Amino acid sequence: APFGMEIDQHFIAAILTVIGYSMNDTVIVFDRVREFLGGKKAKGNFNSIVNQSINSTMSRTINTSLTMIMVLLIMFVFGGESIRGFIFAMLIGIVVGTYSSLFIATPVLCDTMSEEELDKELAKRGIK
Repeated sequence: APFGMEIDQHFIAAILTVIGYSMNDTVIVFDRVREFLGGKKAKGNFNSIVNQSINSTMSRTINTSLTMIMVLLIMFVFGGESIRGFIFAMLIGIVVGTYSSLFIATPVLCDTMSEEELDKELAKRGIK
């Protein structure tokens, strides 16, 4: 990195903040999956329901992430040297957290559910 950076308390605080942000983002997507499974909006198989859930939360997720990145970039450029490590960890973490919520957590959800389990759950909810 073009600046001195230590792994100190501020860096650890940034990493923990990003983990919380990523978990919150993942919970929002999974809650939308649960909402679509519980209502009559669900159409198709489980993978298409998950796809609909991601599509319905994508704009909110991207807008939140881009807004945070914009603010953090301004703070990184114009902020003091003492906060630069924290901001750098937050910038990297927001990108990784958003990516993991949308493109890692939901495919893992789809891959870990067996077809029998999915059919049983959808039938129980009166969808299939």
